[in-house]
Amino acid sequence: MSHTAHIPSHRKPRRSASKIALRAGVAGGVLSTLAVAGASGPAFAAEPVTETIEMPTITADLSTQVAQSADATQQAANSYALQAEQDLAVAKAAKQAKADQALAEKKAEAKKKAEAEAKRKAEEARASRSAERTTLSTASHVAAPASGSVASVIAFLKAQVGDAYVMGGTGPNSWDCSGLTQAAFAQAGVSLPRVSQDQSTAGTPVSLDNLQVGDLLYWGAAGSAYHVGVYIGNGQYLDAANPSKGVVIQDLSGYPASGAVRVL
Repeated sequence: MSHTAHIPSHRKPRRSASKIALRAGVAGGVLSTLAVAGASGPAFAAEPVTETIEMPTITADLSTQVAQSADATQQAANSYALQAEQDLAVAKAAKQAKADQALAEKKAEAKKKAEAEAKRKAEEARASRSAERTTLSTASHVAAPASGSVASVIAFLKAQVGDAYVMGGTGPNSWDCSGLTQAAFAQAGVSLPRVSQDQSTAGTPVSLDNLQVGDLLYWGAAGSAYHVGVYIGNGQYLDAANPSKGVVIQDLSGYPASGAVRVL
């Protein structure tokens, strides 16, 4: 036996491989557990963050809804305002139309009264001329009336008897048929057209059986007459006949007229 056998050894006892492996396994398990815990810890901590991130999405949706609602409200307000403007415009137009209608009716009534007054005066004047013609018809054709529109026409015509006939003549000493009648009726303030065709339609047509002094006679068709003269009563007329006769008084029986118009 060694003399050192009884001295305790200062060497640490060797650990068996199995113990070392066991301890390593325990340590590894602890480390694994810590690693898992560390890894899982942040995940759990991130959950509130995830919920906070979702809030802006909810807030944005709500803002969009509010904005859409505001737009709809504004559109409705604009629509109501436009409708109000249209209603006001319609009301104004209706009021103006009513005023225009009233004015038109007032003007029409005034025109109607004026026409009635003019018609009354024309009838009075016609009645006066008819009475004058009746007086002339019953009198001798050589006795010219002293006054009146018809009288002035007849007096002018008779004053031209003996003047020459010249185509296109309008006086004072030579005439054609329509030039003479135009000048004669001008004495009474009546403006006749220049040519016989137009003069034949310048007044109211009358029957040859109902002639009155001062009626305008025409030969040919109305509107295309080729000659005119003036009835002076007692079946006679005065005209600028032709170049061979000049201005003369003639009997209707020798050269009957085609028609007559009353211009006075």
